[in-house]
Amino acid sequence: MAKTTKKTTTKNSAKATVSSEVALSVKDILKNVRPTPMIHNGLSNEEKIEKITEKFTEILEVLGLDLNDDSLAETPHRVAKMYVNEVFGGLDPHKFPKMTVIDNKMKYDQMIVVQSIECLSFCEHHLLPIDGFATVAYIPNKKVIGLSKINRIVQYFARRPQVQERLTKQIADCLQYVLDTEHVAVHINAKHYCVMMRGIEDTHSTTATSDIRGHFKTLPETREEFLHHCRVNK
Repeated sequence: MAKTTKKTTTKNSAKATVSSEVALSVKDILKNVRPTPMIHNGLSNEEKIEKITEKFTEILEVLGLDLNDDSLAETPHRVAKMYVNEVFGGLDPHKFPKMTVIDNKMKYDQMIVVQSIECLSFCEHHLLPIDGFATVAYIPNKKVIGLSKINRIVQYFARRPQVQERLTKQIADCLQYVLDTEHVAVHINAKHYCVMMRGIEDTHSTTATSDIRGHFKTLPETREEFLHHCRVNK
């Protein structure tokens, strides 16, 4: 009889844990994030791949490349699939990571910091890589989020043609809405290949951007603690 009671209690406890997780609507999340300049053309991903393949074939032919060569023959299609399914996948709302939060039952009220998040994006001016790392922090209110979700949020918004300033703010917007807390901070330090490979051709400089909100902005000690984590991350 005691064994049966124990099993029932365990089951009920598991159900309670699951029910305390709150799944958030992707539509609502993205509505609260500043937008990337986009138009809705109604094309499916398959149609986009087909059209980009056609256009990229023209570009390579204009450059004088021989697309009959076996090394180049599939390049337009490879590029099209890469653009739609991978490096610009953040333009597709269906690719937004599943987002759940849980109640802050542990009453944690200190800074949570995730460092050295790989942040690989593409400059929207020249479509060359932006390659760097993000440091993201928040102070919980009533909700906390799985740590890997923070990495996934960074990756999702990075997988778009971007400017680093907008990317920084989109990550902060998303976390502020998802966690229902104003105490959010985002720092990105990155190399821009449009600076490295063209124009000035400077291979050493990096660009740093930050968006600090709530206590991270108003309390000097909180700001300094976060910036310390950013310096350590370099």
